[in-house]
Amino acid sequence: MITLDLMTAILSLTGLGLILGLGLGLAARVFAVAEEGQVSALLALLPGTNCGQCGFAGCLGAAEALASGRAGPRLCPAGGATLVPLLAKHLGLELEDAGHDEGPRIAVIKESLCTGCCRCLKVCTTDGIVGAAKQIHVVLREACMGCGACAERCPTGAIQLEPMPVSLQHWIWPKPKPELALR
Repeated sequence: MITLDLMTAILSLTGLGLILGLGLGLAARVFAVAEEGQVSALLALLPGTNCGQCGFAGCLGAAEALASGRAGPRLCPAGGATLVPLLAKHLGLELEDAGHDEGPRIAVIKESLCTGCCRCLKVCTTDGIVGAAKQIHVVLREACMGCGACAERCPTGAIQLEPMPVSLQHWIWPKPKPELALR
C-alpha cells in the first residue's frame, strides 16, 4: 500500500520534472541560435554520418562549404550517387558542372607488397582492415567506404583504391556513352 510519505515523494518528483522540463523547453526557444537557411537545408540532405571523408569537419562543415561554393555536390562519399543529384538541384547546378563521378571504390591490398606494419589499421575509421603486426592484411569489402586514408598512410604502396567489383550485392549499371546514344 502506498503511504503518505511515498505519495508526497512521487508527486514532488513529478512536479519538479514537469517544471524543469517546461523551463528547458522555454530556454531552448528563447536562446535558440538562428541558422542560415541554405546551410540547414543542405545539412538536412547530407547523411549525417560526420565521417570526414569529404575533407571537412563533419556534415555541418560540408554543408557550409557547399553553401559558400568551396565544394561541389560530389563531395560526400557516404551519400553516394543518390545524393549528388539532390545536392546539385538544391544548389542550382547541372550535373555536368558537378564534376566527374568515379563510382564506388574499395581499397585493395597487394599481398606481395604488404609488410604488416599496421599503419593502415590505425587510420581506418570503419575497422575495414583485418590483420596483425608482421602479417598480411585484408580489406573487408562490406566495411570499406573507399575513403583512401589507408592508401595514403601505407609506406609501401600496397593499398590502392580500385572500382568496386560487380557482384549481385554491388551492382551498378554503367552509364551509356553519349556517342552511342540513339537520337
